[in-house]
Amino acid sequence: MNIKDRWLLPEGIDELMPDEAAQLEILRRKLVDMMQSWGYQLVVPPLVEYLDSLLTGTAKTLDLQTFKLIDQMSGRLLGIRADMTPQVARIAAHKLRGQDAVTRLSYIGSVLHTLPESQGTSRNPIQLGAEIYGHTGPESDMEILQLMVAVLNVTDAVPALSLDIGHVGIYRGLAQYAGLNNVQEQQLFSALQRKALPEIESLLTEYQLSADSTAMLLALAELNGDVTVLTQAQQVFKQAPEDVKQALANLQTVADMAAQRLPEVNINFDLAELRGYDYHTGLVFSAYQAGSAHAVAMGGRYDDIGEDFGYAQPATGFSLDLKTLVTQLPKSEANNLAIAVTWSDDPQQHKAVEELRNKGEVVVYQLPGTKSSESRILIQQDGHWLVTAVG
Repeated sequence: MNIKDRWLLPEGIDELMPDEAAQLEILRRKLVDMMQSWGYQLVVPPLVEYLDSLLTGTAKTLDLQTFKLIDQMSGRLLGIRADMTPQVARIAAHKLRGQDAVTRLSYIGSVLHTLPESQGTSRNPIQLGAEIYGHTGPESDMEILQLMVAVLNVTDAVPALSLDIGHVGIYRGLAQYAGLNNVQEQQLFSALQRKALPEIESLLTEYQLSADSTAMLLALAELNGDVTVLTQAQQVFKQAPEDVKQALANLQTVADMAAQRLPEVNINFDLAELRGYDYHTGLVFSAYQAGSAHAVAMGGRYDDIGEDFGYAQPATGFSLDLKTLVTQLPKSEANNLAIAVTWSDDPQQHKAVEELRNKGEVVVYQLPGTKSSESRILIQQDGHWLVTAVG
């Protein structure tokens, strides 16, 4: 590498400068405290684990996103975590098993991806999230949605917040009812995600399904909008199997609760929203800010998590990249409020500096031969040390 290029970072790997790093730490502490006030206990999983543990169960989908290396002590293959959610599930299933009927956990830490999840996103996000284990009803889904909205509101980085909500059980049930094989299910899934109606029509014609299945699967792509979409869906899915109707009823229950608990949030129901289809089992949701196509937070239900650790249990949760939110915050003015002080061996000056720092002030010594850029200065006047404006 040319010596001039040694400062370059790998593509998709980024860092935070002092202002952003300070805001990150303030926000991290605020959010951890807030989630604990909701009853979510903080856990800190390790950065690396044995690969066969890290990619267990639903986490198998993370294989291509996981950096791998050999453990020099055991000779076994290790993985650097690409997502903390499977690690927290392991902790809930193995370390905290049987403590309570319902377990609430939160987490925050760096993760690493082999590839960016989408264009312009970081490969080394700082993931924050929360999970509820041990409850299957829509109430826990609603609690997680409320907590996610509360977290995003605390950050002040997401104006005009909106939510997209779907349920993977609807498409999964319709695909099974239609008798789609795995290849057909994935082909149609891909077209639905892109809302590619001509392609969807072509695939359904090719599959030669029953009239009922064709009509319901074709309608799925256009069932997208406010809560009235759920009423339309009840008519469209009259001939659907019971599990599809149950998924729709679950969505309606969540919609009713959201109207009471999140009245200020714009909610869109998208019945073809299948983010995380390979591992989610029920409600799925994403949060967006106005004018952006990238979700700032996402989550959903994934029941039977922990089965590979010997303790299957229902779960629902959300996660977000805290670093992305911090970079969207206004620049901090904290540095402009720092207090400069001339380098000295005066004990009284040292005491005054310590007292100011204990009060939360930033005090910076002006080293010999350097100039200060601070807007305030600590000076001695009439035997007392006082803070005054520069100039």
